[in-house]
Amino acid sequence: MLRTGADREAVLHALHEAGGPTLENIRAVAAQTGVPEADIYGVATFYHLLARPQVAYRVCQGLSCRIAGSEEVLARLDGAEAVSCLGQCDRPVPVMARDGSLVDPGERGRVLPHDAELPINLGGTDDRRLTALATARAMDPDDFLKNLETSGLQGRGGAGFPAAFKWRAVRGQAVTERYVVCNADEGEPGTFKDRECMLRRPLLVLEGLAIAAHVTEATEVIVYVRGAFGDCRRALEKALNGHRDQLGFVEWRFVDGHGAYICGEETALLESLEGRRGMPRLKPPYPTQEGFRGKPTLMHNVETIAAVPAITTRGGAWFRDLGRTEPGSKLYCISGHVAYPGVYELPLGVTLNELVQTAGGYLGTPRAFSPGGASSGFLPMSFSDTPLDFKGLTALGSMLGSAGVVVLDDTVDIADAAWCQAVFFEDESCGQCAPCRIGSRLLQQALGRYLASGDPAELKPIEDVAWEMEEGSICGLGIAAPLPIISAMKYFPDQFGIRRSETP
Repeated sequence: MLRTGADREAVLHALHEAGGPTLENIRAVAAQTGVPEADIYGVATFYHLLARPQVAYRVCQGLSCRIAGSEEVLARLDGAEAVSCLGQCDRPVPVMARDGSLVDPGERGRVLPHDAELPINLGGTDDRRLTALATARAMDPDDFLKNLETSGLQGRGGAGFPAAFKWRAVRGQAVTERYVVCNADEGEPGTFKDRECMLRRPLLVLEGLAIAAHVTEATEVIVYVRGAFGDCRRALEKALNGHRDQLGFVEWRFVDGHGAYICGEETALLESLEGRRGMPRLKPPYPTQEGFRGKPTLMHNVETIAAVPAITTRGGAWFRDLGRTEPGSKLYCISGHVAYPGVYELPLGVTLNELVQTAGGYLGTPRAFSPGGASSGFLPMSFSDTPLDFKGLTALGSMLGSAGVVVLDDTVDIADAAWCQAVFFEDESCGQCAPCRIGSRLLQQALGRYLASGDPAELKPIEDVAWEMEEGSICGLGIAAPLPIISAMKYFPDQFGIRRSETP
């Protein structure tokens, strides 16, 4: 019999420590937690890293790695297995060993040099005095929230939801048991900005979380770190251990993810924290009302939180005015066919051409780009002077998303690139709702048949399947999954052997 919620929450960690879901381990964890053995098996097999701990090597098959030759790397490694993405798009092709370490990793991508006028300033160093936290604790919380609202800070994880609204919603709840959860499960192919925040500015991230806990009167901060980002977790823990006297007014906990892209969705992450399969919840209620353990929970991704200290000390108006078309600076990831892949903090609303200029220029002749990770689809270079922001890209039928920009030159087969994204979404669908579970497979199969036969008739079902997924999926994964194929067929019909008049 299940004893407490805490017992349930221990399932994933206990299985990880035991070495994976063998029958013996499942029985031991069931005895320890009271969770039924069948339930534990179902949970364990949901997570890639947990379900198959015996894999010798995992080779990234994300788009940036695919165009860099990931298939060849996979073929020449004994005991290797393909994985959707390892969050190392700036140094393809990464290979992760069984212990979670990278095999012969290349040099990480570039960032801008130290600039005190940048809110996050990846090239800078952390303020060991935690000045922003002291400032926030001395402020009236209502004044702080007004300042945050003035800043115009939006969620930098992809949704672009106003941060101040979330903070007010949590603070305004009658329930006093509250949580702050940091979503550090960065898994969107093309995206590695949160990784760099945690590695380069770990104390800044913790300071932002501490400010959030103080303002919302939360009792605990939980940082859910992607399973492939062990070095990030170690950096955060080291920073925390060195500043316990300043940060110890709230309880801290670090939790490892176990390899499920869907856990980047906030409610799926909560399910994982509670020891279940990472399947999104129906909303409402929203996490600000009923989040972790059914209590009010403030959830933000790493970049959003990392912007909070500078807003606290420099003011909301200062941050707002840094943006060009929308408020603030933005961490843009860029990889693919550019000279210097990396993470560049620039005004929100810069264009692709400006971003690429910062990254050293194009390699080859550019043909297409993905402006915001796999979920954003593909755009032609005719949009290279379009602002990379939330509203403008949405108006084009794309999205800024996580700002994981991937540039493709004219050697890349766009149909093959779209199929690569379709494989990703099929692999990472949680399977909870039929439109996404079935639709993601149908999209991948239809495009795969086209690539094998060259017959455009194989593409006919795609438009109807995409509509079903967009209208019927529970979460954003199913809604976004058709976009790579739909956008590729729209803007690059010649790559699919169809006339423009036949394009959906």
